[in-house]
Amino acid sequence: MTHPFRRNRFFRNTLPEANISELGNIRSLHLGTPTIQSSMNIHNPPELVLSYSRAMMAWLLFADELPKHITQIGLGGGSFARWLHHWLPESHQVAVEINPQVIQIARNSFCLDFEGNHFDIIEADGAEYIQILQNQVDVIMVDGFDGVQIIDELVGEPFFHDCRVALRENGIFVTNWWSGDKRYPLFMQRLRTIFDNRVLEVPATTHGNVAVLAFQNKPELNIEKLKKRAGKLSDHYDLDFFRMLMDMKGKNRHNDKNFLF
Repeated sequence: MTHPFRRNRFFRNTLPEANISELGNIRSLHLGTPTIQSSMNIHNPPELVLSYSRAMMAWLLFADELPKHITQIGLGGGSFARWLHHWLPESHQVAVEINPQVIQIARNSFCLDFEGNHFDIIEADGAEYIQILQNQVDVIMVDGFDGVQIIDELVGEPFFHDCRVALRENGIFVTNWWSGDKRYPLFMQRLRTIFDNRVLEVPATTHGNVAVLAFQNKPELNIEKLKKRAGKLSDHYDLDFFRMLMDMKGKNRHNDKNFLF
């Protein structure tokens, strides 16, 4: 569906060209550069192929109950959509994507045949779309790159504020950033300001990506309790949540018993 929220600065001929590559059983999406934006295992479409996409699911460690509504900003090749549809089929997903070519390729080449079944794609500017949501979303997942760097409008305080307004009482904001970006400390400062310092970093195992989590309210921070959750989640979802937790422990402040904000 096409949504009326489209920023004037974006014209179709200024959006990066989307294209596909294949290596063995892995199909990947690119946006005007050789950099891989999203990958899919053709033989197992729900698999999260890229390590950053697995790190982005660390929010499940802090979710007291399964989300009813998840908003994704940036569709890419639909990695999150496929995984969530497979493992959390009752959660309603909305993926907001500004590039119509990305939407077309994702629909045609990345196994999104479940669209309309608890999953909708909206062609819109995510930074504007999120403004219409108030206390309606349990999880916001942001993965917005233009092929070269993260989109500026998705790392500003106004956007973070709008996301916080959109989240429900125990909502979680998750975003994918590149730790090598010289602006990374500034992004973190802005996010901490808006979310009252309730922020944790989850480094991906490769390529310098970091999944950054921000919380509407204080989540469970006891490391032993989180280890128990990690064990149960790992068994259920076939992802290494214990590894995620240990990587978090190495990246964030803690006193051996609890993470510290």
